[in-house]
Amino acid sequence: MIRSFRVALVFALLLPFALGAQEPKEPDPRAEAIRSSYTKYEYRIPMRDGVKLFTVVYVPNDAGVGGKAYPILMTRTPYSVGPYGVEKYRERLGQSAEFEKEGFIFAFQDVRGRYLSEGEFVNMRPQIPAETRKKAGPKAIDESTDTYDTIEWLLGKVPGNNGKVGMMGISYPGFYTSVGAIDSHPALKAVSPQAPIADWFWDDMHRHGAFNVVLAFNFFSTFGRPRPEPTTENPERFDHRTADAYDFFLNLGPLANADSKYFKGDVAFWNESAAHPNYDAFWQSRNLLPHLRGIRAAVLTVGGWFDTEDLYGPLETYRAIEKQNPGTWNGLIMGPWPHGGWARGQGESLGEADFGFKTAELYADSILAFFVHHLKGGAEPKLPEALVFETGANRWRRFDRWPPKTVEKKTLYFQPAGGLAFSPPAGGEGFDEYPSDPAKPVPYTAEITTRWAREFMTEDQRFAARRPDVLVYQTAPLETDLTLAGPLEADLWVSTTGTDADWVVKLIDVQPDGKRDEDAEGLDRRGQQLLVRGEPFRGRFRESYEKPVAFTPGQPTRVKFKINDIFHTFPKGHRVMIQVQSSWFPFIDRNPQTFVPNIFEAKEEDFVKAMHRVYRGEGKASGLVVGVLAGE
Repeated sequence: MIRSFRVALVFALLLPFALGAQEPKEPDPRAEAIRSSYTKYEYRIPMRDGVKLFTVVYVPNDAGVGGKAYPILMTRTPYSVGPYGVEKYRERLGQSAEFEKEGFIFAFQDVRGRYLSEGEFVNMRPQIPAETRKKAGPKAIDESTDTYDTIEWLLGKVPGNNGKVGMMGISYPGFYTSVGAIDSHPALKAVSPQAPIADWFWDDMHRHGAFNVVLAFNFFSTFGRPRPEPTTENPERFDHRTADAYDFFLNLGPLANADSKYFKGDVAFWNESAAHPNYDAFWQSRNLLPHLRGIRAAVLTVGGWFDTEDLYGPLETYRAIEKQNPGTWNGLIMGPWPHGGWARGQGESLGEADFGFKTAELYADSILAFFVHHLKGGAEPKLPEALVFETGANRWRRFDRWPPKTVEKKTLYFQPAGGLAFSPPAGGEGFDEYPSDPAKPVPYTAEITTRWAREFMTEDQRFAARRPDVLVYQTAPLETDLTLAGPLEADLWVSTTGTDADWVVKLIDVQPDGKRDEDAEGLDRRGQQLLVRGEPFRGRFRESYEKPVAFTPGQPTRVKFKINDIFHTFPKGHRVMIQVQSSWFPFIDRNPQTFVPNIFEAKEEDFVKAMHRVYRGEGKASGLVVGVLAGE
């Protein structure tokens, strides 16, 4: 059993420069073990178009001795393979020390245009469609061809390899892992895309068309700076000059001010995003999902239920590979983790949620066994197709598919007086209304930080429920446990006095009231409202993500949108709560509530107060479609 591990291949989207490039203050036993057991090499590997990609390879010292051979385990990244120089070693090679003890040839590559690799870097470089690849010519490149060329070179040039290759990576490197498996090189036997970006309109940048301003701004203020020449240097982190992102982004004003005040035309992808507010060809070309074909390597996709950066990615990557690659072994692990949390912690808790044990241990054992089996002929890891953690009940479950076959669709309907039930409301037309003021948006977290509040997905929502611009619906205390599994769908009837609006739906587990019952840390959880899942929707996209339309003031309109999967048990005595609001700031940028062709170009005068209604009467019943796990 792996008892402790820390990040090695974690190149998380918001931590691109925390990659072990600095020297430890004290001797690190694991780092010393790597230095004594591995030899480091640096290569510039030519691609088919002549561009050379900088690649670092760590080879076990006994590779090739007496016929000893090791598989290659590769990560391709835009976040640096440093430290640079053959005399400078990484402190971590694998996601655990057991990877290094087991023995692999570890290869790390700067993707083209990043750090010491030549060429032009393109964010989420569009994949050449299979049907046009032959017409594109022999020197046409994408991330799949760069992966193929790298594998071919390593197999021929690195001594002591056994002819088998694996790939893994988290977040952006997860995307490079997914794309590298397309039309797999014959030697590529196993891949693990972890929190992979699948479609950048849906991962990271937007949520149903609503712009993720705090993540995008903070990320591109450093990552997006130009790199005209190969370099090992990192740009300085952006200085917000405040501790509070809510104040910073509120004072920023309209989104157009980000470039005029701070970026000064220097962050190309920010301006490209601003020029493409809708799901047009620019974003559609960065959708990897339809290209995930020809995958012959075994796949184990990994994600976290509390990963608000890339939750769509692992779920949809698993589904696309399952549908488009019959016969390929395709597995999924989903645990109670934030972005990359399975590889940089033990997973006992997150924020205000306590999972009861070290949830990351099972993952660590499973991922090592997966690669040992497929790359070294080790024992069958006996993984199910879906190994998923059930929050609320705090246990691992094994299924032969995801979602499970026994899920039954039901709707939780909004009721009068803030009620919530599986039966539609009786009677005539009813509605609840609330104000929405862009000058005083609902915060997404009570934490004061300028960074991404990674623990907000388990945060007590009472700070929001008490606001007049948040609607609250809840069931009576449950008489039996209720387990929900799979995707959700919001189905709302709404109206607004404005011409545009956002709608945020949050599913919440409410702890019982009653006798004081402190947990191990002395926390009184009575009445606590723990967030299970939340999702915003930009109302202008209710008919099409390509062609937005305005609301007609006062006219009831149906708004439906998918919400990412959950696997959660609401225990007996708890309540199910749904909150509805129209801002979630600064996770999501402010909707001006005046329809404008491009919100990135909205003016101060476009931001207006509005009154919103959510209908709950006969013929206009609003609610949340859930999957109830039957047979429990």
